[in-house]
Amino acid sequence: MRLSGGSDTLSFMVRIGAHVDQDDPLAHAAARDADVVQFFLGDPQGWKGPVMPAGADAIRESEVDVYVHAPYLINVATANNRIRIPSRKLLEGQLKAAASLGAKGLIVHGGHLNKDDDPQVGYDNWRKVFERMDCPIPVLIENTAGGGNAMTRRLDSIARLWDAATSGAQDPSKIGFCLDTCHAHAGGEDLIGIVDRVLAITGRIDLIHCNDSRDAFDSGADRHTNLGTGQIDPDLILTICRTANAPVVVETPSEGQADDIAYLRKHL
Repeated sequence: MRLSGGSDTLSFMVRIGAHVDQDDPLAHAAARDADVVQFFLGDPQGWKGPVMPAGADAIRESEVDVYVHAPYLINVATANNRIRIPSRKLLEGQLKAAASLGAKGLIVHGGHLNKDDDPQVGYDNWRKVFERMDCPIPVLIENTAGGGNAMTRRLDSIARLWDAATSGAQDPSKIGFCLDTCHAHAGGEDLIGIVDRVLAITGRIDLIHCNDSRDAFDSGADRHTNLGTGQIDPDLILTICRTANAPVVVETPSEGQADDIAYLRKHL
């Protein structure tokens, strides 16, 4: 398999998988013929601490690569102490639990501010996270689709967040990036050349969330659909996966995930 990485061309076997239910990640991986699984540790919409899946020892020992997605409620950027402080605590707990499973990384959304807040507050709050938190595995900051005050919808804001986070980090190598194709499309970022534009900011892409989008460009709607059934040109999605040189996870409807993985294996 030949993949382009900027000006270089190299051989790289892409590891491909899916976001699955946390009840039995390895069984779901086998059912999809997945090299990679991503899952939540508990309720993605709740504030309770992480819940380890059954068969944690088998997950640690498996050849399947593991990624954990942090709960959606985490918002370490906010100026609201009643949300930011619990968010930091939950993020740290999720990070430790994911590391204990042997996860390759913990994916977290960038959060948002209120409309009248100074954006610099959000960047400073992200910097403080990494000043204070030890990262046993990489925290992968993900671009998001909607919200005018979202910290990671637009690449210009991602650049400012990235500079703040890495400037404060105890170990900048433990800050990574997850690029979501649906989020970029729905968030209003042109997918043509997006890998190079992200790499110019971060120097790295650690994971691709490979999703088609139900909704139109710049709609702000975070609605994933199976590959080839949405609004994104399939060739653009394939180009992103080829050029990013990163593992690929589909977060598409579960009934079509095996087909999505097979499609990617055939065409990458």
